[in-house]
Amino acid sequence: MRNLAWLLAGTSILMSGTAFARDAAPAETPAAETPADDTGDQGEIVVIGRGETRQVQQLGFEDIGVLAAGTSPLKAIEKLPSVNFQSADPFGNYEWAQRVAIRGFNQNQLGFTLDGIPLGDASYGNVNGLHISRAITSENIGEVRVSQGAGSLGTQATNNLGGTLEFFSRDPSSDFGLRGEGTYGSENTVRLFGRIDTGDLGGGVAGYVSYVYSDMDKWKGWGSQRTNQVNAKLVAPVGDVRIAGTLSYSDRRENDYQDLSLGMIDRLGYDWDNISNDYALAVRIADIANNRGDTGAPVSNPGAGTVYPAPFATVDDAYFDAAGLRRDWLASFGIESGEGSAVRFSLKGYYHNNHGQGLWYTPYVPSPGAGNSPISIRTTEYDIDRKGVFGNIGGQLGFNDVTVGFWYERNDFQQARRFYALSGRTTPDRDSLDFQSDPFATQWDYNYTTDTIQYYVQDRLTFGDLTVNLGWKGFDVRNTADPIVAGSLASGKIKVTDWFQPSAGFNYRLGAGAELFGGFTQVTRAFVSSATTGPFATTQAGFDALLSGSTKLEPEQSDTYELGGRFRSGPFTGSLAGYYVNFRNRLLGVTTGAGIVGNPVTLQNVGDVRSVGFEATGAFKLPAGFGLFASYSYNDSTYRDNVVNAAGALLAATKGKTVVDAPRHLLKGEATFERSGFSARVGANYMSKRYFTYTNDRSVDGRVVVDATLGYKFDLGGHDLEIQGNATNLFDKKYVSTIGTNGFGNSGDNQTLMVGAPQQFFVTLKAGF
Repeated sequence: MRNLAWLLAGTSILMSGTAFARDAAPAETPAAETPADDTGDQGEIVVIGRGETRQVQQLGFEDIGVLAAGTSPLKAIEKLPSVNFQSADPFGNYEWAQRVAIRGFNQNQLGFTLDGIPLGDASYGNVNGLHISRAITSENIGEVRVSQGAGSLGTQATNNLGGTLEFFSRDPSSDFGLRGEGTYGSENTVRLFGRIDTGDLGGGVAGYVSYVYSDMDKWKGWGSQRTNQVNAKLVAPVGDVRIAGTLSYSDRRENDYQDLSLGMIDRLGYDWDNISNDYALAVRIADIANNRGDTGAPVSNPGAGTVYPAPFATVDDAYFDAAGLRRDWLASFGIESGEGSAVRFSLKGYYHNNHGQGLWYTPYVPSPGAGNSPISIRTTEYDIDRKGVFGNIGGQLGFNDVTVGFWYERNDFQQARRFYALSGRTTPDRDSLDFQSDPFATQWDYNYTTDTIQYYVQDRLTFGDLTVNLGWKGFDVRNTADPIVAGSLASGKIKVTDWFQPSAGFNYRLGAGAELFGGFTQVTRAFVSSATTGPFATTQAGFDALLSGSTKLEPEQSDTYELGGRFRSGPFTGSLAGYYVNFRNRLLGVTTGAGIVGNPVTLQNVGDVRSVGFEATGAFKLPAGFGLFASYSYNDSTYRDNVVNAAGALLAATKGKTVVDAPRHLLKGEATFERSGFSARVGANYMSKRYFTYTNDRSVDGRVVVDATLGYKFDLGGHDLEIQGNATNLFDKKYVSTIGTNGFGNSGDNQTLMVGAPQQFFVTLKAGF
């Protein structure tokens, strides 16, 4: 058994039709030229990474386009092996409840990039990036590349223990064009998308700009989820090089759903939510809670009594309202060598600015002043100012194809916890979808600085049918916390330096469309700078204890071994891969109490986690326009040690227990049809039981969810006109979708679940000229 390392206290938390890969970070190229009898990848549902030395799949823009308009590209990849995606809305965009995990690694342990630009860890309280749905609209994505292992060496990420998700924007068209889409559907969903392509302006210079407006009601309760978003891109060949620039703006404002527990679902039902339509009831509940002493606040209205009105049993059953607000600017400018250059190179700079607030109308802190509400608005506020640069240079040196690359980023992040007063008891005088100002209290406020330097070296060697990739990456990440209002949290400095993280892989062509691949990758995860997660989310004494001695903080690390094969013959393409992962210094974050209170999170080091599993993928291109795709994944991820304190006393019996949110079985299938303008798709997704406590005493059942698409493209002599209907959760399955919205506990029920959206229907009209 491992000793408890520390207790940290912190407040909680290659498809056809477009050119897209020019902005990619250097990836592995095919092991050999395509054989003469190869018909290419056009029309495939999924491109399985032929020639790669590791497990890789790719989705093109067509895979995203068949889903309901505005669907997150993360939801599109859920059909791939070992990808566990969860959301509480039909589009997979609601960030508080959106989760993606691969091979038992959660999204904080995965790398995300857009055109090579690092996006952080895709979490709701992202402290070093932004969600992909805010970085780019789904219509402007050209390709999604998923590496179920640790990913390529050239990925701009210092947290990719378990995989990488790389997104690439489409290039502007060489022809002038207008594209418009309009969607209407369930819950008064209205979504409008428009894009103008300039076409070739001369000398290959081309660009586009697009705009999205989206507004929909929550599927239960009261509230809206709104987005305004702009994307622009310009490319220009200049001599033997290519210049590309991008600009994105996003303003997203969404009311939250209420977090549930298993007990609440049994008692109150799947449709239970916050009471945003009844402020008087919310005030009454807060008064009763104060009278009972449930909140720790003084008595606010003795006449309210001490008995909750049915069906309420606690003050945490429902709150008046909650919301997430995010405003982002993301820009990049890069230069790269032209095709066929003897020396390959690329260089790109980027800038990201974010202003965000997460709001909760809390009954635990009353608004000050006589006659004011027993409720106030509690916020966690985020302000990110990131700038960085990355690049690479490579070329052929004898039988070696060598690439050397680097990445530098400076992230200035300010995070604060504030409270805002509600002046009346009859009507709320603040809108949950507005950014709040003029707080009456600041609990804590910090400036966090993270400096990242990363480099990599990769050598690709080809010996006939055998290709070998050898290389390593290394980084130095330095974190600093400076208090503006310290509260009870820590300040100081900490760093992770690991200059040698090796990687090796091979690909061997067997002939007749078959190949073998395998590899090993070692990755270290850097710490993050934040008041709500990581080493600074503790007291000063607790942080000081992490810097030396027996409680010295060690970064998480993973060793990934893969072995597999791919096969392509006629209409069938398939892959089969097995893996073994040893994960060291695994940190468990334990939450207690309701999330709205912001109780300290206790981090526990359970030592090693072992993951073993295999993945099978198959795709058929059948006659008459039919296609089939299926993937199956088996994963066994277990904690290898118990959690004990320094004296050896058992705190949590985790040894041999299954990792939280790591289903053992994932089975996905999809049938498609396209002919004479008609198109249809039916997809089913099975996920087995998942645990949401570290000791495995609480779990949610497995489920099957089915989606469907039906469309028709009109032939208008070169102009595009298409109507598409989508059904999500076709058979109206009631199920728990997201687990861990308020973290995980050692044992017992917890208000940390989100149920999936019910059956929904949407119709989209698409036109292009």
